[in-house]
Amino acid sequence: MAQIPCQRDAFDIPQDIAYLNCAYESPLSKAVAAAGQDGIREKVQPWNTFPEDFFTHPDEARKLFGRIINADPEGVAIIPSVSYGTTAAIRNLPVEAGQEILTLKDQFPSNIYPWRKLASDAGATVRMLTRSTNGPTWGEVLVDAISDKTAIVGIPHCHWVDGAMVDLEAVSAKAKAHGAALVLDITQSAGIMPIDVGAIQPDFAISACYKWLMGPYSIGFMWVHPKWRNGTPVEEAWIGRKGAVDFSRLVDYRDEYDEGARRFDMGERAQFQLLPMASAGMQQLLDWGVENIYETLSARSEDVAARARDFGFRSLAVGDRAGHYLGLIHEDGLPEGLVKRLINHNVFVSVRGPSVRITPHLYVTNEDNDRLMDALAKELGSS
Repeated sequence: MAQIPCQRDAFDIPQDIAYLNCAYESPLSKAVAAAGQDGIREKVQPWNTFPEDFFTHPDEARKLFGRIINADPEGVAIIPSVSYGTTAAIRNLPVEAGQEILTLKDQFPSNIYPWRKLASDAGATVRMLTRSTNGPTWGEVLVDAISDKTAIVGIPHCHWVDGAMVDLEAVSAKAKAHGAALVLDITQSAGIMPIDVGAIQPDFAISACYKWLMGPYSIGFMWVHPKWRNGTPVEEAWIGRKGAVDFSRLVDYRDEYDEGARRFDMGERAQFQLLPMASAGMQQLLDWGVENIYETLSARSEDVAARARDFGFRSLAVGDRAGHYLGLIHEDGLPEGLVKRLINHNVFVSVRGPSVRITPHLYVTNEDNDRLMDALAKELGSS
């Protein structure tokens, strides 16, 4: 692993902007924006789009996402959102009356609402687990909670509020021992921290693209375990059928689905503007090296955490939280409207729950960190 020098020049970010909010939405790099512009030009002149392009673009994206999460590309489906992927999971996972679906307190709504609907329909219960800051980790809480009563564990890898991590291999082993399914939202970890889906072997692993995968909105990916690849998709799209590559025979209707997880692809999956952007973003991450990115941003976030302690902030310790993710909690609480007040200093962060969420990427400079500290000092002093 190696530290990566600042990549500001790869992005269109003015020098006086401190954008520390990648967990909210990543900026598009110049290369990703150019890929989207090329896709728009292709749509402007559709005679330059050929039937094989409906298949080559998606399969290239499958391969890249598979490399990022260390999983076979044949198991990757192209989806529009995390909620879509979670809906695909609930179409296929058995739940009986009286069983439990385990989630974490305050996890992202797209990974809550589908489970609540499933539980309501099946006569099951969504059990939202809690933890204390200095108590057991999320992984330990989950391992303790999983039992023969557990039908599904529907959780994130990295908690979106404060970056707290889950030991997925330990949770997966306990779930398998009790016959429970494991459905992961890896939106806050895929592309930014090492994750080995091949070793974890969840039933479904789902990620949006517009955060740490450095791609566009309205596109995402879902890895499906082999035992579910014969399952029921959300849509009955023509492009997910065998023989769809031959446009001259599309009216020779076929009930058989295409190979792998392609049956789970959304309709209009080719996405001639969005998929090339997603692929460009993932290729850039692979060129930098996910482990290298993680090491670089872990050091930068730890520097912020150490400096913020002088202003009365605390955070989860490295090891409990992901290195790229920092949730700062102030001993006296946060001033009202802090996000808008920091914007007045050209500092962009999020507040989630009690935490100021600091999530940089390789475009962040030392001057950005200084701007953040100066702004916090001024706003806390005036609160």
